[in-house]
Amino acid sequence: MEESGGPLDIDTSVPNIARMYDYWLGGKDHFAADREAADRQTAAVPQVPLLARQNRDFLSRVVRFCAGQGITQFLDIGSGLPTNQNVHEVAQLVSPEATVVYVDIDPAVVIHAQAMLASSRTAAIRADVCHPDEILGSPEVRKLIDFSQPVAILILAVLHVVPDEADPVGCVARLRDAMAPGSYLAISHADVSPAHSFGTQRLTKTAREIAGPLKGVERIPARTRDQIAAFFDGLTLVEPGLTDVSAWRPEGDAVVTASEFMRIIGGVARKD
Repeated sequence: MEESGGPLDIDTSVPNIARMYDYWLGGKDHFAADREAADRQTAAVPQVPLLARQNRDFLSRVVRFCAGQGITQFLDIGSGLPTNQNVHEVAQLVSPEATVVYVDIDPAVVIHAQAMLASSRTAAIRADVCHPDEILGSPEVRKLIDFSQPVAILILAVLHVVPDEADPVGCVARLRDAMAPGSYLAISHADVSPAHSFGTQRLTKTAREIAGPLKGVERIPARTRDQIAAFFDGLTLVEPGLTDVSAWRPEGDAVVTASEFMRIIGGVARKD
């Protein structure tokens, strides 16, 4: 990206998690502040870039799995900046008729997605996972997704940056309620060791270094595995259940990233 505010008046001095993620994935849409913040987190937890890549690979395997189960509608919430192996590209290799709506809260992300991903079978909208009715009622969503038929809703590496006060459990429940039987929900979430973070308390220097670059992180709790599993309430987890994203239906030997600070765990569940 160019180091200027541009038409969206982006504050390039403030790190942005979507651009940091893009940097870890080897993309080009990031600024100096994003690189500095990402490097600071990597210095604290060297596995972070690998975890980001493993989460992206998890996304591809989830989409292929859902498409293989006959799903042709995908709602990717917190989609992030476009990169390789985007949801529609993966899904349409299995089902050429697949439709995808990308959703992100960041206006710059949405502008990029609209420019790079838009077609008759894809759309990108600006919306927040914390306002599910706005997502469900969006004209673009209604045009491409029929909620009377099975859909795959993807919420990857998003909920761990949502504070409890925004009621992420209730927001995900609203999305689950909107899904027809035969639909799938996929979620990935950071699982931070309680030795480093408990609730909103950052107990170690590593935890404080990870949180330091990002605005508002002090309000975001480190959730337990049981709290993460609760996002799937009422659904049936498919094998292998809630596990390290690298170990979810790997296409080769699973390489579980060793970090005593955190893991990224994920799962896919079906609405019966």
